[in-house]
Amino acid sequence: MTKTTKSTPAVNTEGHLISEEEIRAMGEKDYMNPAQLAFFKARLQQLEKDLLKNAGETTEHLRETVLVPDPADRATIEEEHALELRTRDRERKLLKKVQQSIAAIDAGDYGWCEETGEPIGIPRLIARPTATLSLEAQQRRELKQKLYGD
Repeated sequence: MTKTTKSTPAVNTEGHLISEEEIRAMGEKDYMNPAQLAFFKARLQQLEKDLLKNAGETTEHLRETVLVPDPADRATIEEEHALELRTRDRERKLLKKVQQSIAAIDAGDYGWCEETGEPIGIPRLIARPTATLSLEAQQRRELKQKLYGD
């Protein structure tokens, strides 16, 4: 399949980014046209902004030192901090994927399966904008991991 895009405006007639419903309504021939790419880039940039904001809030929250004399309360606070750090670690990994997806949009590779070169599909990209594999390729990879381990 060829990775070509049509010269479709990235905004609708009102001057706004196209909506999720408008993207779903587009045909296969419109796959990864400039309007769709603009939609996904805006979505990924907003996600990146939110993740960076969360990281900043966590840093500020962890800097606040609360001296609690009760060992049970102190353990609860430490457990909450550990949970927050695990969550931020997952978000850090997601942030890297988001930035890679934005770079793929800029390079013209976004929306295409890394293994097969086939379209990943609009519904899958709407659900997981950082997807790099088609549903079938992802299922094959997960089956291999299940059978042979990491």
